[in-house]
Amino acid sequence: MSEILEKIIKEKISADHLLYVSLKYTKTCDVMINLIKRWKIMIDCSFEGLLEKAKKKKKIKKIPTASKLKLDAVKKNFKKIPEVMDVVKEYEMFKLIDALKKTKAGEFRKGVCLTVTYKGEEIRIDLDKLKEYSEILERFINYTKIFLTSK
Repeated sequence: MSEILEKIIKEKISADHLLYVSLKYTKTCDVMINLIKRWKIMIDCSFEGLLEKAKKKKKIKKIPTASKLKLDAVKKNFKKIPEVMDVVKEYEMFKLIDALKKTKAGEFRKGVCLTVTYKGEEIRIDLDKLKEYSEILERFINYTKIFLTSK
C-alpha cells in the first residue's frame, strides 16, 4: 500500500512544481495542460489505491481493469465521501483534456487562460481556477492518505 502512496506523493510533488514554479515563470497553456495531465495520473493512482484498500476491507470483490469500470467502482463505493466525489467530477474532464477543443489566450501574461469546451460548455481555466482545482485535490489526497493508512 505504501508503494501506491509514494507514487501519489511523487505525482503530487511534480504537479505542485508545475503549478507553483513552472506556471509562475512561463504562464503558458501548455504548462496548464501538462499540469492537468499530471493531476489525472495522480488521481488514477489514488483511485487504484482506494479500490485496493476497499478490496482488502472486503467492500468489493475485485478491482475492474477498464478505467471506466474503475471510475464506476469509485463512484459506487465512495459516493458518500465529498472529497472523492468532488475529484471524480473534475477527473472526468481531466482525462479528456487532449481530445477537448481548447482555446489559448493571454499566454506569457498574468491573465493566461485556457478555455476548454467540455459537454457543450466552455470552461475557463485560469490561474484562479487551477488554485481551486488544487484545493479540491489537496482535500482528496488528504482523505486518500488517511483511508490508505487506516486499519
